[in-house]
Amino acid sequence: MKIKIALVFGTRPEAIKMAPVAYALKNSQCFDTQIILTAQHRELLDQVMELFNLSSNYDLNIMEEGQSLTDITIRVLTGLDKIWKKDRPSMVLVHGDTTTTFSASLSAFYNKIPIAHVEAGLRTYNKYQPYPEEINRHLTGVLADLHFAPTRTAKENLLKENVPEENIFITGNTVIDALLYTYNNLGVFKPKEINLLDGKMILVTAHRRENWGEPLRNVALALKEILERFSDVYIVFPMHPNPIVRREFLPILGDNKRAILISPVDYRTMVYLIANSYIILSDSGGIQEEAPSLGKPVLVLREVTERPEAVRAGTVKLVGTDKERIVKELSELLENEESYIKMSSAINPYGDGKASLRILEILKYYFKISSNLPEEFKGEYSL
Repeated sequence: MKIKIALVFGTRPEAIKMAPVAYALKNSQCFDTQIILTAQHRELLDQVMELFNLSSNYDLNIMEEGQSLTDITIRVLTGLDKIWKKDRPSMVLVHGDTTTTFSASLSAFYNKIPIAHVEAGLRTYNKYQPYPEEINRHLTGVLADLHFAPTRTAKENLLKENVPEENIFITGNTVIDALLYTYNNLGVFKPKEINLLDGKMILVTAHRRENWGEPLRNVALALKEILERFSDVYIVFPMHPNPIVRREFLPILGDNKRAILISPVDYRTMVYLIANSYIILSDSGGIQEEAPSLGKPVLVLREVTERPEAVRAGTVKLVGTDKERIVKELSELLENEESYIKMSSAINPYGDGKASLRILEILKYYFKISSNLPEEFKGEYSL
């Protein structure tokens, strides 16, 4: 009889990073794999499910306009509790740091179901940066039984928090599995809705709660100045659907012909944009992991990051949201070829495309299907 494993996720980044795990488990003869969507994000989540040809066993469909973190938590707890009562798994897998992640872990704990945390151990040790992700990670780590740490740094964070070493496994990050699969299958793909311009593309993503308001306005003003200074530069910005984000950028960049402001794109298109970009400016977490795989410098619109490995490797730099600092760092990369080459060295400290297979083997070991653990991910990997 197959062992029932439930994967719970609700946002686009979670879906991208859990898709390779879902494939690995579904292709195994050992596990009955269930996918449970909270749909904390609806449209963006559905894009990934379609791209990876995944379907859900349950869909809580919780997303509502203007939803608060409290709303999300309550609806996830209530919805999952009903599922566990009638269709109880042997383990729940959650990913990363969303409110879905924490709420699903708490629900599993209340029902005494073991929890495995994919992408465990990332820390900034500043509870409001990023908000609410940092605390979601901590709380999930307290509840989890198995910790799939993407890097040695993540494992060391967990050890400092007194997590038993035998419960921590360095797997690499599953986002690299998804990225390499998608990138290697791009072929002649070209998105119909985007006409790239001649010149150097700055790919922009920005949406984090701690940057709402003046910080995002500063980013928009910095980009406007860059476009005025450099005639061979243009911007592509797939804007988050949240009107709080859009109202800061549209008035400042909306009429500029070299600012391509578009709706959110599917994951294949995002990989295409990363591959064709010159520089990436972002407050996202996942892109800090993906871009080094394709040799793209990333300037991070945050003061701290829970992903320090690429900062140490030199392919990622923290620049915050100060307008002058953003302009200075972008100008340095655009004007100084030596600085650009140094940052664009394709060193990837996050994975080798085999993280999901390691997770599969660890689960087989945990459930005593296998007596062997996989070799852990050692560190840097280059395309």
